[in-house]
Amino acid sequence: MNYYERNRDAFLKGLMEFLRIPSISTLPENKPDIQRAAAFVAAELRGAGMQQVEIIEGQGHPLVYGEWTGAPGKPTLLMYGHYDVQPPDPLEEWKSPPFEPTLRGDDLFARGSSDDKGQTYILIKAVEGLLKTEGRLPVNVKFLIEGEEEVGGEHIEAYVSSKPPRLKADAAVICDTEMFAPGLPTLCVGLRGIVYLELDVRGADHDLHSGSYGGAAPNPFQAVAEILCALKDREGHILIPGFYDRVRPPSAKEREAWARLPFDEEEYKRKEVGVTELVGEPEIPLFERLWARPTLEVHGIRGGFTGEGAKTVIPARAVAKISMRLVPDQRPEEVLEQFTRAVTAACPRGVTAEVRNIHGAAASLVDTESPFIKAAAEALSESFGKETVYIRSGGSIPIVGLFDRFLGIPSVLMGFGLPDDNLHAPNEKFHLPNFYRGIEAVAKYLEVLGR
Repeated sequence: MNYYERNRDAFLKGLMEFLRIPSISTLPENKPDIQRAAAFVAAELRGAGMQQVEIIEGQGHPLVYGEWTGAPGKPTLLMYGHYDVQPPDPLEEWKSPPFEPTLRGDDLFARGSSDDKGQTYILIKAVEGLLKTEGRLPVNVKFLIEGEEEVGGEHIEAYVSSKPPRLKADAAVICDTEMFAPGLPTLCVGLRGIVYLELDVRGADHDLHSGSYGGAAPNPFQAVAEILCALKDREGHILIPGFYDRVRPPSAKEREAWARLPFDEEEYKRKEVGVTELVGEPEIPLFERLWARPTLEVHGIRGGFTGEGAKTVIPARAVAKISMRLVPDQRPEEVLEQFTRAVTAACPRGVTAEVRNIHGAAASLVDTESPFIKAAAEALSESFGKETVYIRSGGSIPIVGLFDRFLGIPSVLMGFGLPDDNLHAPNEKFHLPNFYRGIEAVAKYLEVLGR
């Protein structure tokens, strides 16, 4: 029995302690919990044997840094993760409290269990095992863990863009993606980018009685609906002029590889998504819609009266939260400009519409011939006993683009989540067999690179 097998109970206990910290980055009242989570990560890095461990304060939530650079002539990996989590709402849909980790079968339920505390913990424990048993690592390792990934990562962007010498590395390793299926080793080689914004529509300078003013006063909610319908048709095609001009389609090789993936669309629709019908551009295959096509989605509309009962009010203001997922080679700044022009053109009379950018990031695509990707595929195949598959993800991890832009390094996305882990939703979970095997797979990756 090796170190990793002997310490599974200790790993689980530590992860559960981590998950009990409600480090919700978007809520100001949780700032003390953010500080607790950063301190927890720093203590874990020190306990694992990392050196120069430091909590880096700045504008926003703290970063945590640590390093071990005792392998001269060997590659240097920058290991990234985040300790912040999404809000748990709606609370009534959780089967157990979101910040009280609960085991049900082989799954650990808690907010952040898969995204991304559990996967960040994998990186720390993989390094710990090698240092505790060998006294050294086969490669050089640096950790940079942040607390703002779920709210845009302004602190880490400012820090990485300053190109501090301590971040010099050959590649980044990120565990914040998923396996295509249970037990199937998976490398994610592409991520969609994002533009997240608010559409603020205003009519009268105060709420109005709909009986007295209905039929004459402009209604911002109606205006938001009209604008949104002008931006996207019923089939899922985005109508913003120029939006698709830069879209790079997947290669024939990628399409062929995706077609070979073990996949049951009916089961996906019924069990994973939980709908009666899938939507989107009908002429585009499903994986391409999910991984290689841009999107426009509405996440919330607020304003007016939303309480129980009736209140016949024409609201003075309506705000819609909207994101657009981007693909290579779309540019966030250009897409934001296109969106703003389209809103201006679609805005009904009697109201004003303002677009406020919240955050954005470009899409990324990694070359599968990279030696760091090939070594990761070898390590995963050896650990899981199956050939590694390559996929893209429909999600966005802004740090990948920052590492490429400012540090000039590729990112190896070794994810151990599962498609049904309920990321950002109630009853988020992490499949523990993936957690334990993931720790050993990351350790194996370091050994493969060290050869």
